[in-house]
Amino acid sequence: MERTLPPSEETLSRDGSGAAPVPFFTQAATFARLWPEIRAHCTRVLDRGKFSHGAVVAEFEDALARWTGAAHVVGVNSGTDALVLLLRAAGLRPGDEVVVPAYTFVATATSVVLAGGVPVFADIEERGYGIDPRSVDAVATPRIRMVMPVHLFDRLADIRGVHEVARRRGLTVVEDSAEAIGMRQDGTHAGLLGTGGVLSFFPAKTLGAIGDAGALLTDDDAVAETARALRHHGRSGRTLDHFPGISNPTVHSGYNSKMDDIQAAVLLAKLGRLDDDIVRRAELSARYDERLRAVPGVLAVPGDVPPHPGGNRVSYVHLIEVEERDALAAHLGARGIATEVYYPTPLHLQPCFAHLGHRPGDFPRAEAACAAALALPLHADLADADVDRVCDGIEDFFTGRRR
Repeated sequence: MERTLPPSEETLSRDGSGAAPVPFFTQAATFARLWPEIRAHCTRVLDRGKFSHGAVVAEFEDALARWTGAAHVVGVNSGTDALVLLLRAAGLRPGDEVVVPAYTFVATATSVVLAGGVPVFADIEERGYGIDPRSVDAVATPRIRMVMPVHLFDRLADIRGVHEVARRRGLTVVEDSAEAIGMRQDGTHAGLLGTGGVLSFFPAKTLGAIGDAGALLTDDDAVAETARALRHHGRSGRTLDHFPGISNPTVHSGYNSKMDDIQAAVLLAKLGRLDDDIVRRAELSARYDERLRAVPGVLAVPGDVPPHPGGNRVSYVHLIEVEERDALAAHLGARGIATEVYYPTPLHLQPCFAHLGHRPGDFPRAEAACAAALALPLHADLADADVDRVCDGIEDFFTGRRR
């Protein structure tokens, strides 16, 4: 059966009441509020004339290291590149296999391929969206070298369970913590719970840039040194804010994955209010949960699944599971409310992995999530009234009640 995707934000219009659209994401109010500080940081970049891999990137790395507690932060040009560099720096060899969840953004698995490895899929937990350690154990073979749990939406994966399997199987744990800024396990920030992790600063992330940017986090000196070389064409020694470093010896086949200083300037300004943004996101998420928990047709809300012991919640995406997901998305879209499907197709059924030979039913919990999950607008600029309007639309769809 052909599936109908929700309308894009570009097609949203005012609803019949004349109310303005509710976009899935915007940071217009944030930029208006922070513009003096953002402008000051950007002016420093423009005045200095070093627009990539420069002093402001170094300043942002230091600030983020203090915020997360990481020994090393390596700024790069995207979260995906951070994953590729992490895998290589952590010792992935050509042909090595890496266990990843079947339910996540495709970059988790394609980064393994780009780093020279082979993804091996595992199912997700019965409640929540993290990789199921029992499934990791079930698919593990002697060829598997690493396991990459993904911290999705608002909570960490079962990192204790993953480490238990990894110790028994002799696997290296690397984290796809791209969405997990602010998430901690027993006080340790996501990305520092294994050999290393990553952060994405895609604009819609909890800490978002105005384009693509990312970072690698690690407490391992050797991993950090290799990652720093890989991001600048594999060159050894100092290259960050050091133009003569382009003549340094090339010790790895690396990448052009340097972070732009303008992105670092924006991120520096926004990092100063990150704690407040996290609190605001939590308030909005709680409001959604309170309104939607008892609505017929809503199968699950984030607050129904507590974090794993020792973990905290940080609401990056507010993901509900619903009946008639695609019809509901269309209903909301017709009322000027944008939503997103996270994710319409599980990784093991993506065309690019058809050669691995998987079939529908191989990872049933991942497939069930793909059929029912719908992400609602959630960002620090969202108003309480916007949340209520979204919830009114969902109630209207399932109960016919209009407010």
